[in-house]
Amino acid sequence: MTTAQPLMPRTADAWGQLLLDCHTAGLPRDTYFEICERDDGYISGYDAVGFFASPDAWPELDRWAFARFRGQVLDIGVGAGRFAVPHQDRGGEIVGLDVSADALDVCRRRGLAETFLGTVDDLPQNARFDTFLLLGRNLGLLESREHAPRLLSTLARLARPGARIVGTGMDPYLLDGAQHAEYLAANQRQGRMSGQMRLRLRHRLLVTDWYDYLFASLPELEELTEGTGWQLAEAEWQGAEYGVVLTLT
Repeated sequence: MTTAQPLMPRTADAWGQLLLDCHTAGLPRDTYFEICERDDGYISGYDAVGFFASPDAWPELDRWAFARFRGQVLDIGVGAGRFAVPHQDRGGEIVGLDVSADALDVCRRRGLAETFLGTVDDLPQNARFDTFLLLGRNLGLLESREHAPRLLSTLARLARPGARIVGTGMDPYLLDGAQHAEYLAANQRQGRMSGQMRLRLRHRLLVTDWYDYLFASLPELEELTEGTGWQLAEAEWQGAEYGVVLTLT
């Protein structure tokens, strides 16, 4: 008698498929959720409709950031185009960049004119921008103490004079709950930054690969910018979340 093997999730673009399914279904509430799994087993969920929210439904921190776009904009990790589409609608020039082909499909369905599949390292050598967006807490894409200077230096290379980064992030030391404090302490013991989260996203039977996503305090963020040409120019707080403008010196 043979024993049936348990079904296992399939590694794929769970993030992009979630956005595509939600958009195709007409953006129903309480139906499609981003399921985020941390490597200690902690799981959180977020209604995917929020990734399509219009500016009038945004929290104050997002509106603060939206007012700080200048010139030619690159939205890094554009997702469903929550910031890119309304910026284009108000006459702005913006390119949506993502590693998810399905996410970019959603952006195009929503009318975004310019998209790019890949990372900032894949952009043409002559590409230049005035504003780089790391929104939706996408300062997390700095990933780690080792990766952050590389990403920031790449953005400096792609920057026009006077360029800026507009981003939002999370201070890990302001997170509630003992499970978060234990995770931060474990990271420190392993030589990682306290808020260096090891995550993957799930949707139905799909999972992404594991990846690092960084929650950093403002002093830690400033430390990461040292030697990259970027410096903190503005900061705004909303609870444990903050928005920043980094300018190129």
